[in-house]
Amino acid sequence: MTPPSHRVLQALEQFNATHPWDHNAHYHRWILRQLPQHFDSALDIGSGSGDLARLLATRANEVRGIDSDPSIVSRAQRLTPAATPVTFTVADALTGIPAGSYDVITCVATIHHLPFTEALTVFRRHLAPGGTLVVVGLSRAQTAGDYLLGAVASPLNAATGWLKNNGRRAPRPASMTARTRPADMSFPDIVSEAEEVLPGARLRRRLFWRYTLVWHRH
Repeated sequence: MTPPSHRVLQALEQFNATHPWDHNAHYHRWILRQLPQHFDSALDIGSGSGDLARLLATRANEVRGIDSDPSIVSRAQRLTPAATPVTFTVADALTGIPAGSYDVITCVATIHHLPFTEALTVFRRHLAPGGTLVVVGLSRAQTAGDYLLGAVASPLNAATGWLKNNGRRAPRPASMTARTRPADMSFPDIVSEAEEVLPGARLRRRLFWRYTLVWHRH
C-alpha cells in the first residue's frame, strides 16, 4: 500500500505540472531592487529565454546574455525586439564570457551547473569596480531550516501556480524549457565557499527552493 504522504506528494507534483510557473522569474523584480536605477553594462549568465536580460535592458545601455544551450539562445533571440540593447551568445560560463568588465552580473539557477568556487572567481574577475553581482541559486536540503522552508513553500507553490494560471491548465513557460539538474551543494557549504571568494557577500535562504547572493565590488 502506498503511504498517504507519498500519495500527497504525487498529487502535488501532478497539480504543479498542470499549473506551472517560473520560480526563477519570481525573483527578477527582487534582483532589480538590488541594482542602481541606471548602469552602463550588464551580463546575464545562463540567460535562458532572455526574460531577465530584457528587464536589465530597461536600465542598462548594453546587456550581454550567455547560455551554453544553442536552442534556448535561439529562442531568446526570437523573443527579443530588435531595438532592445541585448545580445545573446552561445558561450560557456567559465571560458566564454565576452571580454571586458560589467557593472552588473546576474546568474539565476545556473551556478549549480558549474564548479561553484571557480565560477564565483570568474564572475568576480569580470565585475567592474563598484559593480554588483547577484546570484539566485539552488541548494541541496540538509538542515532543519531547509526542510522547514520546503514545507512552507510546497502549499504556497501550488497556490501560486493556481493563481498565476487563473485555475486553468497551462503549458510550461518558455523560460522553463532549459535544461535542469538538482543541486548538490548544501546552503552552509555555499556560504562557506562564497565567503572565501567574495568577502562580505550577503547570502539568504529564500522560498521556493532558492537562495540569493549579493556582492558589491569596492
